[in-house]
Amino acid sequence: MTDILFSPFTLRNLELPNRIVMAPMTRSFSPDGVPNESNVSYYGRRAKNDVGLILTEGTTIRREGASNDDKVPMFHGDDPLGGWKDVVAEVHKEGGLIAPQLWHTGLMRKPGTGHYPDAASDSPSGLTHNGKQVAPELSEEDVADIISAFAEGAADAARAGFDAIEIHGAHGYLIDQFFWGVMNKRDDQYGGDLVQRATLAADIIKACRKAIDETAKKESTRDLPIILRFSQWKQQDYTVNLTDNPDEFGRFLNVFKDAGVDALHCSTRRFWEPGFADHDDTLTLAGWTKKFTGLPTIAVGSVGLSSDFLGSFSGEGSKSAPLSAVRDRMEAGEFDLIAVGRALLQDPEWVTKIKTGREDELEDYSGKALATLY
Repeated sequence: MTDILFSPFTLRNLELPNRIVMAPMTRSFSPDGVPNESNVSYYGRRAKNDVGLILTEGTTIRREGASNDDKVPMFHGDDPLGGWKDVVAEVHKEGGLIAPQLWHTGLMRKPGTGHYPDAASDSPSGLTHNGKQVAPELSEEDVADIISAFAEGAADAARAGFDAIEIHGAHGYLIDQFFWGVMNKRDDQYGGDLVQRATLAADIIKACRKAIDETAKKESTRDLPIILRFSQWKQQDYTVNLTDNPDEFGRFLNVFKDAGVDALHCSTRRFWEPGFADHDDTLTLAGWTKKFTGLPTIAVGSVGLSSDFLGSFSGEGSKSAPLSAVRDRMEAGEFDLIAVGRALLQDPEWVTKIKTGREDELEDYSGKALATLY
């Protein structure tokens, strides 16, 4: 029988050779925000070893308050974009496909950090997740500039030869802060109920699509699929949910479908857990997403490992785990693609070993892989 993990998949007009995606993983190995030869080698090794689509680590848009770490790569300016072009060339040479994850950290950024330490940190209403006012509400002009900065990133991705883009709307960062009622108390078109709070992300998707289309017409670049990553959980509070109501969740997701997104990347700590704990249906978050939108979905969360990512930050290891649940749920149509993070960080040959039936050779996650350039 054909392994479904290695069956092809079409995302918009992009032909993926298999269903395995490399999840974005921040490593902070780009001094001054510029990807270098170590980054080229890092991504090239995964492309050489059969990853279907590589999603880069978060790379920050042209907005001075976007980054909280001056070693996180940027996605604006001649030197950073030149570094990314080198990464793309290496990935393509090895037969791979790659998409940048466009990112703004929002109020997760501490003042005085990042590439522009004197810049203000952006947030919907200047409120922390505890409701404390620490900054002014973003002006409508600033919101428009943030949307433009994402669109510029999309156009630059097309010019650099990337194969798709991903917009980071998860994990308590800026776009997710607009989703989150406790941090978004705006009374304009970007505030309101959960569905209305999806408007910023929708406007970013529309602006990115327009930028990609216009760049293709003017410069004969490719038409890139747009992926949006979202999550229920937040780094500020791992137990919080955007909503516990499946119907409201469906209306929220369809805002992105109507805006023209091509795929939804459903971030959870454990991909197999039910999307709604108090609901009889055991569908995962990716399963609910596919059910409500009909869009291609990417599931992610502790794939191939025995424990979630929280322990990784303290150096905790994780045992290799079988992929039977991934295959079963994918064959049932619950999701289309599976994103792999720490297992691929640990072992660049992870996908090749799966493909060639060498699952007994898979490495346990050591908890030290984040500190390497392997």
